[in-house]
Amino acid sequence: MLTKKQKDLLEFIHKRLQKDGVPPSFDEMKDALDLRSKSGIHRLITALEERGFIRRLAHRARAIEIVKLPDGMAAPGFEPKVIEGGAAEPTPAAPTASAAAAQELAVMGKIAAGVPIEAISHAHNHVAVPGQMLKSGGQHYALEVEGDSMINAGINNGDIVILRETATADNGDIVVALIEEEEATLKTYRRVGSSIALEAANPAYETRVFDDDKVRVQGRLVGLIRNY
Repeated sequence: MLTKKQKDLLEFIHKRLQKDGVPPSFDEMKDALDLRSKSGIHRLITALEERGFIRRLAHRARAIEIVKLPDGMAAPGFEPKVIEGGAAEPTPAAPTASAAAAQELAVMGKIAAGVPIEAISHAHNHVAVPGQMLKSGGQHYALEVEGDSMINAGINNGDIVILRETATADNGDIVVALIEEEEATLKTYRRVGSSIALEAANPAYETRVFDDDKVRVQGRLVGLIRNY
C-alpha cells in the first residue's frame, strides 16, 4: 500500500512519462501535489524508490524510471520493468514443527526497509512466531520487508520482521518510525541533540535527519523470519 500522496505522485509521474516521455521537474511535482517545499517531494521520491516503484538513473537530470505500479493503477499496455537482482514475490512463512509453541501474529502490510502507516492497520495474512521472540512482552505485529535498504543489518527483501509496539527507542535500535505523520520506514534510530537520524544499513541510501518532533517511533525490531 501507498500513502495518498505517494500514490498521487507516482500517478502524476506516470502520466507525464506516458504523455511527454520525460518525468516532471521537482517544482512541477511540488505544484501538482500542492506542497510548500521540494523537500516533501524528495521524501516521497525516496520512499517510492525504497519500495521499488521507481528508480532514479545516475548522472542524468530528471531521470526517473517507473519500475512497477500498484494494483489498480496500471494502464492498458503497461509492462513493468524488472530491476536486475530483484527477488520474486515472497510467500507467507509456513508454520514450523514447533508451531504448537508459537503464536500467530498478523502481518500488517509491507515496509520498505517506507511504508504508509495506513498499511499497519489491516492484516492481510498471519505468521507463526516462536514464543521466544515475544519474551519481551507487550503487543507485537509483523511486517513484510520490501527492498534492500537494511540488507547489511541482515534484513533482506521478503523477510518478515517482528516488532514490539513502543513509542520509545534507544540509539542503535532498528525501529518503525513514522515521519511527519505520513510515511513510515524501517531504519536504525539515533538521536543527535534535538534531531533524529534514521540510518539505512546499505551505503546506497543516505541517512535521513529530522527534527525530533517530526518522528514518532511505532515499534522496535525484536525478531525476523526468513522465507527461502
